[in-house]
Amino acid sequence: MSDHVLITGGAGFIGTRLARRFVDSGHSVTVLDALIPQVHGEEPRTTSTLLHSLDGVATVIEGSVTSSDDLRAALDGAGIVVHLAAETGTGQSMYEIDRYVEANVGGTAKLLDILANEPHTVKRVVIASSRSIYGEGAYGTADGRIVYPPHRADADMAAGDFDVHMAGEQSLEMIPTDEHAKLHPSSVYGITKQMQESLVMTVGPTIGLEPVALRYQNVYGPGQSLKNPYTGILSIFSTLIRQGKAINIFEDGLESRDFVYIDDIVEATFRASTMPAAVGRTINVGSGVATTVNEVVASLFAAFDTEVPTTITGNYRLGDIRHNVADTTVLREVLEYEPQTDFRTGVARFVEWVLTEPIEESGYERSLKEMTERSLLK
Repeated sequence: MSDHVLITGGAGFIGTRLARRFVDSGHSVTVLDALIPQVHGEEPRTTSTLLHSLDGVATVIEGSVTSSDDLRAALDGAGIVVHLAAETGTGQSMYEIDRYVEANVGGTAKLLDILANEPHTVKRVVIASSRSIYGEGAYGTADGRIVYPPHRADADMAAGDFDVHMAGEQSLEMIPTDEHAKLHPSSVYGITKQMQESLVMTVGPTIGLEPVALRYQNVYGPGQSLKNPYTGILSIFSTLIRQGKAINIFEDGLESRDFVYIDDIVEATFRASTMPAAVGRTINVGSGVATTVNEVVASLFAAFDTEVPTTITGNYRLGDIRHNVADTTVLREVLEYEPQTDFRTGVARFVEWVLTEPIEESGYERSLKEMTERSLLK
């Protein structure tokens, strides 16, 4: 049965593609988006290609999830809500704390408050959570136990020791993190994502909603913001490569992430929004493969067919994790989905798109200066 779908934050990288996926399957879509300049530029109605990609696809309401009136207008007739709206960026969250909490936690609270106290047609709410809520994630000990190490110490990293340590354990090996892992986020962003997820999964069943939480890993692909310096290293490094600027690799370049291609995120989110089996479930959405920063740089050089100087600086950001890779068992079993795009293929598609875009200043250097001034980058 076709539903009307509200996608909050739906004019962004993920939301625009998700809107088309719903429409192609017979649904109608409303998008609520604040069109912030950090993502869409100063004149989004004129210059944002993401926004214009929704022409003829979705009804777009320019507004904020921090406004109850905007939410009420956007919720009209919706049967499914996909709640993507959030301020993103681990580093920035550590010094723009009020903005992140207001948008991410406050916006989610306002949404649920309306659904709890006012007439509506919503049946399901899908919350876009994040791998950041795991902190360092799961590790295996020498004798086969699974442990969840604390956040890395500033003193260790200042001495060039970037590995994860835990009292009483001589050696630790990163393993895939499943949905039952300890939640101990290491950034304000991670804390807000945990609170968003907890609010939806706790309140939803008590007011007759079907909640689903998707813990996205590091999403990348065509359409990702090249202006936003907090959007991810693929965009940041791509802009530096096109500008002919050197790349500074933090820590030792061996820190790793689970990079998941945009099409896989969209398909998993669509299934989570429509499949009965997803109700009440928390699901990792990732590739299940760990890729180091050094491997990211090598893949980008290969895709661009050019290189720029690189320096492994030993710099580090407080709040960053060392490793994380998702256990995707639940994704396969519940949503019956296996990610389709490997990293090399995804990077090639991403770079092919990047080369069609204008070269713009990303604000990356400014973001590093801001973090350094606050002693968050060392």
